[in-house]
Amino acid sequence: MERRLLSIRRRFDRSARASYDAHARVQRVMANKLGRSLARRKERAGETRPHLLEIGCGTGLLTEILLRDWPDAFITALDIAPAMLEAAEQRIRSKAASADANQRLSVSFHLADAEAWAAQAEPLSFDVIVSSACFQWLGSPQETLRHLRRLLRPGGLLAFTTFGPETFHELHESFAAVYRSCGLEPQRHGLSFLSAGEWRTLLQHAGFAEVREESTIRTEGYASVSEFLHSVKATGASVSAADASRGLGWRSLFAGMFREYEKRFPAPEGIAATYQLLLLQAEVPS
Repeated sequence: MERRLLSIRRRFDRSARASYDAHARVQRVMANKLGRSLARRKERAGETRPHLLEIGCGTGLLTEILLRDWPDAFITALDIAPAMLEAAEQRIRSKAASADANQRLSVSFHLADAEAWAAQAEPLSFDVIVSSACFQWLGSPQETLRHLRRLLRPGGLLAFTTFGPETFHELHESFAAVYRSCGLEPQRHGLSFLSAGEWRTLLQHAGFAEVREESTIRTEGYASVSEFLHSVKATGASVSAADASRGLGWRSLFAGMFREYEKRFPAPEGIAATYQLLLLQAEVPS
């Protein structure tokens, strides 16, 4: 497995074993939003025992919703992190403890890199493919979308939530202010996120039709910058991907960022952090 994927797996394994669910407020919102968006598809006539694929199931926030709302579906859930997958299985087992055996067997968990898995999976295998707060991690989104298009049956639906480019703008502006104050070119810390329009273009190029998009801005309050960064780390993300520049070490960089953040973006709780939540749906022509 390549270094990038190993790093992602390690971070999410640590998060699952520590306190992912305790810090996953925004991820829970995204899973609920995605679940609600599928209501119209769920009521669609003509599908018996539909096959659903969930990419990046994490600790099972969305899996639980799918099982509740699609009781007759067969669900295949993938995740790259063993500890995340184990947490999801435990969540579903506990929720299904009072259900019959058939209900408990309606979801199948698989440890896999979704991008490699999708490239090899059987074509026309699924009616619906969903993913919540995962697609920002794709290494080759255009190629992966083409593979997912191939896996969907005619009339199939791909629906996912992810983060937009306004996410953590306070953090990035604070870092940039420190770099500029030292006469240095700002560096990006953490992931770069695609816009809804960029996702629309990728989906269209992959052969999807009727692309629908929705963008929501959500602001979360934290007691301090340190608490915010701890919460981000606890959900598997990182803000330290860039290299410290010559003449500006990590300690100075982060101390300066803390000061800029607290000065520029105060909130009643302490400081504010923006999340741009994107919801996209695209269909395969019938």
